[in-house]
Amino acid sequence: MLIGKRIKAMRKKKGLSITKLAKQAGVSKSYLSYIERNIQNNPSMQFLGKIAVPLDTTIEYLLDETKTENKLAEIEKEWEAIVHRLIDAGISKEDFLEFQDFIKFKNWQKKGSTLK
Repeated sequence: MLIGKRIKAMRKKKGLSITKLAKQAGVSKSYLSYIERNIQNNPSMQFLGKIAVPLDTTIEYLLDETKTENKLAEIEKEWEAIVHRLIDAGISKEDFLEFQDFIKFKNWQKKGSTLK
């Protein structure tokens, strides 16, 4: 996805108009529009930094979609492999949920012991 499309999608997700985002970021509305429409497709780091703040994101996220997607795909594959190993080991869904509750309980106990 191009930077402009990413900014536009994030802006819409946050319910911001171009005018409002430009004002919050302190950038030109027309320049922001050019970026979103990919008329201008090489924004400065300063511009991206200003835009990132009201969008609650980072410059890196705005610039680097493929690495983020690849990392998520790797994590998903890793979790999928773990789940398959658990199933192969005979662990049922109920066993897993019970183990999850146990971990929550142990974490709760740890928090309690640090408060004393």
